[in-house]
Amino acid sequence: MNDTMKTPKAALGTWAWGDSGEAGAGYFGSSLSSDGLDDIAKAAQTAGFTLWDTAVVYGMGRSETVLGEVLKRYSRSDYQLSTKFTPQAAGTGDDPVAEMLEQSLARLGTDYIDLYWIHNPADVARWTPRLIPLLESGKVRHVGVSNHNLEEIKRANQILEEAGHRVEAIQNHYSLLYRAPENAGLLEYCRDRNIPFFAYMVLEQGALSGKYSAQNPLPSGTNRAEAYNAMLPQLQSLLDGLCNIGQRYGATASDIATAWALAKGATPIVGVTKPHHVEGLIRTAALALSDDEVAELEVLAQSAGVNTRGWWEKEM
Repeated sequence: MNDTMKTPKAALGTWAWGDSGEAGAGYFGSSLSSDGLDDIAKAAQTAGFTLWDTAVVYGMGRSETVLGEVLKRYSRSDYQLSTKFTPQAAGTGDDPVAEMLEQSLARLGTDYIDLYWIHNPADVARWTPRLIPLLESGKVRHVGVSNHNLEEIKRANQILEEAGHRVEAIQNHYSLLYRAPENAGLLEYCRDRNIPFFAYMVLEQGALSGKYSAQNPLPSGTNRAEAYNAMLPQLQSLLDGLCNIGQRYGATASDIATAWALAKGATPIVGVTKPHHVEGLIRTAALALSDDEVAELEVLAQSAGVNTRGWWEKEM
């Protein structure tokens, strides 16, 4: 059994690093340059945010390759890598999990992964046992499950415990607008067992950043514009609430939406495509919302009446 995983206040998301780098192209339509990414890494490492989250399917390897390149100037012991086995992208060899891991290790330029996830549940009994030899070989230090419901998490944990391991982290979509994991008891399960719960899409791909509105929608031609632009008018009261609370703390709407996740006991994974995103994390880590502020935001979010469940997610 490995030593307990050290959980940061927030993790750094690199989903958008899988975009082509052309403005307006790809899932997020982010324009990324290698100098810009170097600046992000430097800001993050200096501030002590050192857990980087990626996946094979973010740009089909591009995110991992770019991240490996950016981190190569740092000592491997100075950062942690989180990447994922995605059953839906599995190969047809004898051991698709080990094969996908080897490809990730090569792209990331490392010989071990700190936190390795089964990305989406497909067949828990089939894929979970494949993690055990990877833990025992040392190529994977800790394992987690992402987008699994409570029953699937319990099943995965049972399989791992029989071999002397356990599910050491859970990662799901969780935000002010999408509280299904909380309603389904996942946060409580994590709290009771001292398992870190990682929340992705806390900013709903930028829709809760305060940067966008009905008058200034998300970049057209991108998947996130299709998903969110139509609901921006309904989000205005919540966005105003985030901004108002932010003014009390000298913080932005993004900071407050992220601080909400921290107040709920989650570890947010925040996508970083510009150095100022790291500055936001520094501000967020230093502030604590009151119970009243948390409740106020939840009322505003509820009254927006939107469902932001991703196309890849099933009901919790």
